[in-house]
Amino acid sequence: MEVTVVHLGDWLLDRQLDDVAGGLLRRALEERGIGFLLGKQTAAILDDGQGGVAGVRFSDGEQVDAQLVVMAVGIRPNTALAESCGLHCERGIVVSDALQTYDPRVYAVGECVSHRGVAYGLVAPLFEQAKVCANHLAQLGIGRYQGSVLSTKLKVTGIDLFSAGDFMGGEGMEDIVLSDPAGGVYKKLVIKDDKLAGVCLYGDTADGAWYFKLLREGRSVADLRDTLMFGESAIGDAGVQGQSKAACMQDSDEVCGCNGVCKGSIVKAIKDKGLFTLDEVKKHTKAASSCGSCSGLVEQILMSVVGTDFQETPKTKAVCGCTERSHGEVRKAIREQHLLTHAEVFHFLEWRTPNGCATCRPAINYYLLSSWPHEAVDDPQSRFVNERVHANIQKDGTFSVIPQMKGGVTTASELRRIADVADKYQVPMVKVTGGQRIDLLGVKKEDLVNVWQDLGMQSGHAYGKSIRTVKTCVGSEFCRFGTQNSTQMGIDLETMLANMWSPHKVKLAVSGCPRNCAEAGIKDVGVIAVDSGWELYVGGNGGIKTEVAQFLCKVKTAEEVKEYSGAFLQLYREEAYYLDRTVHYIARVGLDVIKARVVTDAASRQALYQRLLFSLQGLPDPWAARIAGAQKNEFIPIKLEA
Repeated sequence: MEVTVVHLGDWLLDRQLDDVAGGLLRRALEERGIGFLLGKQTAAILDDGQGGVAGVRFSDGEQVDAQLVVMAVGIRPNTALAESCGLHCERGIVVSDALQTYDPRVYAVGECVSHRGVAYGLVAPLFEQAKVCANHLAQLGIGRYQGSVLSTKLKVTGIDLFSAGDFMGGEGMEDIVLSDPAGGVYKKLVIKDDKLAGVCLYGDTADGAWYFKLLREGRSVADLRDTLMFGESAIGDAGVQGQSKAACMQDSDEVCGCNGVCKGSIVKAIKDKGLFTLDEVKKHTKAASSCGSCSGLVEQILMSVVGTDFQETPKTKAVCGCTERSHGEVRKAIREQHLLTHAEVFHFLEWRTPNGCATCRPAINYYLLSSWPHEAVDDPQSRFVNERVHANIQKDGTFSVIPQMKGGVTTASELRRIADVADKYQVPMVKVTGGQRIDLLGVKKEDLVNVWQDLGMQSGHAYGKSIRTVKTCVGSEFCRFGTQNSTQMGIDLETMLANMWSPHKVKLAVSGCPRNCAEAGIKDVGVIAVDSGWELYVGGNGGIKTEVAQFLCKVKTAEEVKEYSGAFLQLYREEAYYLDRTVHYIARVGLDVIKARVVTDAASRQALYQRLLFSLQGLPDPWAARIAGAQKNEFIPIKLEA
């Protein structure tokens, strides 16, 4: 599967790179399969004739084929309320240097304001504005906001690019350039009147914060001219300038640009709250909790404050605050010691709390069930409410019910039953889901059991850490492009995996030809038909951060599809940490390890597949169990008497 992503963000349009930096960035992106189009303006999104995307056409006539277009449009100030009050607005709510609007009784800060013609979409300027605003609200009247100097760091994994100020240069400015294209390093400093006016760093951005400090302070760099290009470490050991970066920073110096946290705030939190680890600093100050590029500097500050008491962040995190054990250690103990209950786990691993917490109990419940199927007993109270009542809770306290429709296929009889249930229980909304099923939204908790009974259909498992759905296209049965019966393949997979619990939700898709109408490329397991069989992809994730699935193998028969995909899912069930999606599991262990155990080693694959089938034997449909009266008290509302 060939995937091309075209970067057309405001960052690249606004921060025009010169030929050398742009060339290095283009090469790095293309090595990752990411197209790079600088300065392009979109004229139209092309239709494929079936309601989908076929490509993008730019204003210069160039076209790029695409199946997915993501628009990152940034932030636009919402000025409706201000305008309705008669306040003057341009790009945002116009404010003075005191952050006052045209009505001096009204102040405004943040992304909604326009100061000297600039609307800032970052958090650091907001904090600077808030300090000035607070100063005037306290009737001190000495603060003045004169605008913010901005820096930008491109957040693409493995690509280091930093820019600040006017790094393009121009009349009256001089450039200092270090260029090593073969080594992937490029640095450009722009100087005006012996002051740093702009900086662009590619490949080595370690000194970005220091250059940004020089730029903001407007200090003369005449005495640093000879060594300026080589960074802060090249200053020498004379005076305080030779100390470590953390030690020589002032309390007002910004450490975390993402969240606007300065050194003084970090030091104060460390001393006042007794912090000793990077994770504790992140929790209390938000420094290094976003892009993470300042983590090293935060650790330096932490070490300089606490000295030998500094505790390095462990490579593996504990399951929760109830224990120091990691997910891997807990799972290993359950297997090696044949632990079957929560109480046994808590006792053997010396849990700090007698009954665990809301974080560790669901994880341990899953590890017990997946390690010892048909032996460990499910604990409903260690599940989230969705999995206890087998329905998705909504924001108003009602629930959504999604009956199973294998492969998206249903019958007229099932549709009539769904319609009758919607009428009988006055369901506020009936919606077709993205997984080719029908969602009944707004069902009261006390009606759930009766709704399931009247539907007479199996659970769609849309609520749990489990198999969710197998999306299909119509395939060779009806489509003129279809090469395989994808619908039946999807039904067979969903039948095989029915009621399967997993570390996180699992979604599959089967496409009947390489056109991939079922979107198999962004599923946990994707199956795509080709002329001579099927291609299997794993680790896709169509969530907040779309991850493209990776090619696992090519097989010839439908039975092989079930065996290879089943073996992969069982490996994921046995080794992934609770709440890890397949993409996170693959990133941790590596696709090569998975291929070795699922594709190359036939004995390992067959053993995994058989363990999966054994664990799924005889699992009851949860709705049928509730209809029979299991845990009926869960659905009886508590009556309050005066």
